[in-house]
Amino acid sequence: MTATRLSPGDVAPDFTLPTDDGSTVTLSDLRGRKVIVYFYPAAMTPGCTKQACDFSDNIASLKAAGYEVIGVSKDKPEKLAKFRERDSLTITLASDVDLEVHKAYAAYGEKKLYGKLVEGVIRSTIVVDEDGKVAVAQYNVKATGHVAKLRRDLGLDA
Repeated sequence: MTATRLSPGDVAPDFTLPTDDGSTVTLSDLRGRKVIVYFYPAAMTPGCTKQACDFSDNIASLKAAGYEVIGVSKDKPEKLAKFRERDSLTITLASDVDLEVHKAYAAYGEKKLYGKLVEGVIRSTIVVDEDGKVAVAQYNVKATGHVAKLRRDLGLDA
């Protein structure tokens, strides 16, 4: 069963997840700030690396605009730590091994892969506002060029 996709105005499901550095990140702890939560299939794969590097390259300007970035995958924290080190990532990397958060955000379910219907991680980006509500919900996003498009959608590239 696939969860209903989130829409602007919905309350973003709260979560606490382990991160690559041994700590945890809790969405509700970030109230008062805008949070970009993005879901990606696997650390250290070409598309996911491109996307994570794009977010890292843009983190200073995103933070200046009041945004935190959390990348969520089903990878274990140890693999995420290697990913951070290998690619000098500067964003928070969170581990959702049991896919509970993916499912709560409808970022896991049926998708087309090379023309076949498969079950897996749906590359998705959810922007949560200061009150914990969904501001932007984008599903089936492209890894390449996504951060630039998101910046335009958020009005950050004037």
